[in-house]
Amino acid sequence: MDGRGLARAYYDEVVGPLLAAKWPKLPHAAGRLGSGSDVLGLDDATSRDHDWGLRLTLLVDETSRYEVDAYLAKELPDTYAGLPTRFPFTGQTESIHHVEVASAAGFVRGRLGFDPRDELSTIDWLTMTGQAVLEVVGGPVFVDQVGDISAVRDRLQWYPDDVWRYVLACDWLRLQEEMPLMSRAGDLGDDIGSRVIAARLVDVAVHLAFMIERRWPPYPKWRGTLFAQLPCAREVGDALRKTLKADHWRYRQQQLGRALEHLLNRQRAVGLPAPGPATVDFWDRPYLHANDAIIAALLADAPDLPRARGSIEQRTDNVAVLVDPAARRAAITHP
Repeated sequence: MDGRGLARAYYDEVVGPLLAAKWPKLPHAAGRLGSGSDVLGLDDATSRDHDWGLRLTLLVDETSRYEVDAYLAKELPDTYAGLPTRFPFTGQTESIHHVEVASAAGFVRGRLGFDPRDELSTIDWLTMTGQAVLEVVGGPVFVDQVGDISAVRDRLQWYPDDVWRYVLACDWLRLQEEMPLMSRAGDLGDDIGSRVIAARLVDVAVHLAFMIERRWPPYPKWRGTLFAQLPCAREVGDALRKTLKADHWRYRQQQLGRALEHLLNRQRAVGLPAPGPATVDFWDRPYLHANDAIIAALLADAPDLPRARGSIEQRTDNVAVLVDPAARRAAITHP
């Protein structure tokens, strides 16, 4: 059984009945949310070597959560479906149950740093990583008797249009700034340098694909897997693979340009500003970079924010920052 199915059965056959026996009228929500490959339905046999098993998120009102947690710690059986209900996570030694009991607001603030049911500022949106949002919206909810977590998930479907355009423009700006450097390094005979820059630009192009398709990108381990499911992935992915495999900077540049042309066509198809072509000459050198007309068109209706800085995951790939809501906000508000 995969992790999602296991969590559903665990709730239906164990956790739900225990709650009903003690508090038959306690409003609650339950689902497989938070961290873990199984939240996105991507767990496999390898996933079971750590932090995998009987896991569930149980949302109750703030005044009840400690009592509910203590009750489950005492009353849960030792095993279910042949698996232990209590086990240590990585880096821990204590075997405890992994029914995460929280309030809806507390659970969401732990991932995002705020409750999205409140009025959200542009800064709030820019502090969110795709992975943080997916830990709230990506997994299945089995029951939601109050509707709080469903309201949160509805609120997090996607960026407001003006913020969306700003984030898109920042990806095009990132491509514009470094694409000529990839070619220049190769032209100088620095193949390693050119390849390193190319890999970074492919990552930006993949992020841009998620943004165009209005999909939250997961953290890097699963990004390519979910990228392959995007509507634009076949054509864009073919060109990006050839970019990474290229043995000469000219072919590398050509294939990256081809990927960007596909992305621009898809951007146009979903109703966004997309003046072409995707790439233009860089001065009188034999290099290409992203067309500034695309960026200008996107920024015409976007918030008045620092050019090119973008969302937190466009500003840094430092894991210690990306997994910490307070650090993310500090990086956005005090650049």
